[in-house]
Amino acid sequence: MKIGSRTIKTAIGTPIAISIAQLLGLTNFVSAGILTILCIQPSRKRSVLSAWHRFLACVTASIFAIIFFELLGYNPIVVGVMLACFIPVTVLLKVTPGIATSSVIILNLYSSAGISLSFLTDQLLLIIVGIGTGLLVNLYMPSLEKNLNQKQEELEHNFQAILFEIALYIRDKNDKWDGEELTICENLLQEAENLVSLDKENHLLRSRHPYHDYFTMRRKQFDLLQKMLPLVSRLPNTDSISIKIADFFEKLSNAVHPGNTAIIYLDELKRLRENFNAEDLPETREEFETRANLFRLLHEIEDYLLLKKKFKSSDVSERNKIKKTGTV
Repeated sequence: MKIGSRTIKTAIGTPIAISIAQLLGLTNFVSAGILTILCIQPSRKRSVLSAWHRFLACVTASIFAIIFFELLGYNPIVVGVMLACFIPVTVLLKVTPGIATSSVIILNLYSSAGISLSFLTDQLLLIIVGIGTGLLVNLYMPSLEKNLNQKQEELEHNFQAILFEIALYIRDKNDKWDGEELTICENLLQEAENLVSLDKENHLLRSRHPYHDYFTMRRKQFDLLQKMLPLVSRLPNTDSISIKIADFFEKLSNAVHPGNTAIIYLDELKRLRENFNAEDLPETREEFETRANLFRLLHEIEDYLLLKKKFKSSDVSERNKIKKTGTV
């Protein structure tokens, strides 16, 4: 069973917070460990926001505790009444994540049976130690670069498989494909988008992420691939043009990589269109349907390639466009 980084940080931060609280001679020093546990978050951004929410909620809770306990007394009914008033205030201040943390302080103040300035100072230090330790421990975040690169490679591999299966179907009506790669791609894209979002939150001063645009582009390409499949399935027969399109899909399947030489395939697609337009007009309904679906298919392929072309600067100069190798 794999132990996550949050578990490790919780295991390290909790005893540190308790030890610091003990060294400072704070009462209820165990509460520092509880505060630290509650402050461990999946990202740096969430950790900073969590620390602020919890600190503000704890300060607000201390004020409420002074008012309610000193005026109404120290009994369970007053705790309930105070919470009924306190929680709506946290919602108003937009610090609801701090409710659990502030509850620890409220119960500490309740158990004192008498709130003095020294005890309030004691609790403030407890808050600083617990939340501060959680914030400092959470500043370390493992790099997600390796995971994102792995998702990228897996996604491209499945794109290759989908494009190749489309080529097989156009060429010889191969219907043995179960479409498993489509489900895999959908899951990979969702996982990658979640990782990108998390990694963005780990870099507080960086607004853009190198993988964000890439996976956004692949998401749009995947949508186009899904739109192509019904068109391919409705091709009733094959002709010279459809065979050339099948060959084109096979070339694309061998050229799915992070680089950008989509311009090579856009040029080839342009020649395919010219051949398509030079063909004799269809004579039967079946031929007409084939041509219509092939025409729409060419349009979807073009959109697919244009997405890659716009994604980043081309890796192919105008002088070298005629090279046979490329990546899309």
